[in-house]
Amino acid sequence: MKGLDLGLEGRNAIVCASSKGLGRACAIALAEAGANVVINGRDHEALEATARDIRDRAGVTVTPVVADVSTPEGQQALLAACPAPDILVNNNGGPAYRDFRELDRADIAHGLEQNMITPIELIKAVIDGMVERKFGRIVNITSATVYSPVAGLDLSSGARAGLTAFLAGVARSVAQHNVTINQMLPGIFATNRMTESMSVAARNQQKEVSEVEKQRLTGIPAGRFGDPDEFGRLCAFLCSNHAGYIVGQNIVVDGGAYQSCF
Repeated sequence: MKGLDLGLEGRNAIVCASSKGLGRACAIALAEAGANVVINGRDHEALEATARDIRDRAGVTVTPVVADVSTPEGQQALLAACPAPDILVNNNGGPAYRDFRELDRADIAHGLEQNMITPIELIKAVIDGMVERKFGRIVNITSATVYSPVAGLDLSSGARAGLTAFLAGVARSVAQHNVTINQMLPGIFATNRMTESMSVAARNQQKEVSEVEKQRLTGIPAGRFGDPDEFGRLCAFLCSNHAGYIVGQNIVVDGGAYQSCF
């Protein structure tokens, strides 16, 4: 059976923080759908390895940009590599697990910069061009903790929730121009970050990593951790021609862990 054509052949995408993890999965899926991708990370070797992998898989133009997307210089570098993107996938590392009592003003400001201010700045830079060209897809990777809080991730959750609320009206103001803004809210996915967090939790709780893994799985109705590839493919669909009527939505991708009727 012929696969679904997403209509992304020749489109240009910026995928932030995409050398590893979920950002990488999104860049791969977009490239496999035919989009040229600008990928980004701070680790030169990891970024180049991802660029080679995507070129081998998809044969599209892949432009790696080594930069911290949270900085004005990093954003300028991304936009210089792709001045008129059709697609923007906002992604960034967040504040580490930490009791809120330990956060000072500078810590809070930095968390907001990473997970709220940076994506807003990038959206401001690209949205008018998308409106003018009558096509634009913006996907913000936030977190399932926006809906289901985890003590210790308060700053990360708060910044991402702020981004969500900020963009709710913006999304609806540009939808008539075939420009969409949506959020993807991942739960626990099988990434390096998940492995690291479980190792830290195991040390703090004086348990084996396998015990921590079993404990976390009990809260996921699907009975498994997410596969980054399935996350990437959903991102590609949201960026496709078929998703123009999906506007201002927060799509939880967590195997059913967040329990709600609506």
